[in-house]
Amino acid sequence: MTDQLRWGILATGLIAELFVTDLIASGLQVSAVGSRSEAKARAFANRFAMAKAHGSYESLVADPDVDIIYIATPHPYHAAGARLALEAGKHVLVEKAFTQNAAEAEAIAALARDKNLVLLEAMWTRFLPHMKRIRDIIDSGTLGTLRSIHAEHRQFLPTDPKHRLNAPELGGGALLDLGIYPVSFAYDILGAPSSVMATARFTNTGVDAEIAITMRHAGEAISTSVSALDCAGPNEAIVYGSKARIEIAGVWYSPTSFRVVDHNGNVLEEFEQQVKSRGMQYQAFEMESLVKSGNPESTLMPLSQTLAIMHTLDTIREQIGLVYPNEIKAP
Repeated sequence: MTDQLRWGILATGLIAELFVTDLIASGLQVSAVGSRSEAKARAFANRFAMAKAHGSYESLVADPDVDIIYIATPHPYHAAGARLALEAGKHVLVEKAFTQNAAEAEAIAALARDKNLVLLEAMWTRFLPHMKRIRDIIDSGTLGTLRSIHAEHRQFLPTDPKHRLNAPELGGGALLDLGIYPVSFAYDILGAPSSVMATARFTNTGVDAEIAITMRHAGEAISTSVSALDCAGPNEAIVYGSKARIEIAGVWYSPTSFRVVDHNGNVLEEFEQQVKSRGMQYQAFEMESLVKSGNPESTLMPLSQTLAIMHTLDTIREQIGLVYPNEIKAP
């Protein structure tokens, strides 16, 4: 392994393009890309001036000039891609939602631990500067006792029934693409829930178009969220405490600003956006730090919490009756 870690990108979709753009702009080394199509891999490599283009995922993970694999496939293929990379001895950053279900997540987590490799969920929001400052404010006691949080993630996304977002067999729907953000946010701020309630509205293709989730956490704190793929919204979030609240501007899960307001309406702090890019490089910084330190577990996005979140998503799906075809079931 060289002093500078080398990234390999598994898949060539939009999220991979956004991620690689931020990595290169931040001075990180992206060495190779892999696709099931040699032509797509070559086009992607040419666009970003990568040294290598692999016409299969197997070839990518076997590349000796790659240290970390970024999994950018659709949800149903996350577990298989991660397993392939881990078996090849590579550290792995997996796009969120981490897998389709908890059984898949537990399996690849066990493999990573057996091989002493870093396996991290690419929940990029966790690593952004405004979220770090929000956690510091909460830890300082400025908000008092946490009472509740509310977050929304609404977008108007493609309506084509054949699009992956509308296809149950591709893990489509609001929950895994959009709802994962507020669920993870609730875990981050309030910890694991003791109870979960969910309700949803479905599309004609059988995926959840809109989902509302209420969870109860330690100290009787409550988190609420609504996520939808067929109606846009401001996508703001609020953290409420007994002394003050944090109002996070839209879009709360991307680089943004916020203000701290006390119960009398006085503004105690205003945080201005500090990130010029999309901000996906911060999760890469965390990943590289873990690999270099030899510590496989992130304090900001622990693997144990990723697994707990996947179990919560399974519970939510059970409540709303959402089933993905051909997924691995828990024993």
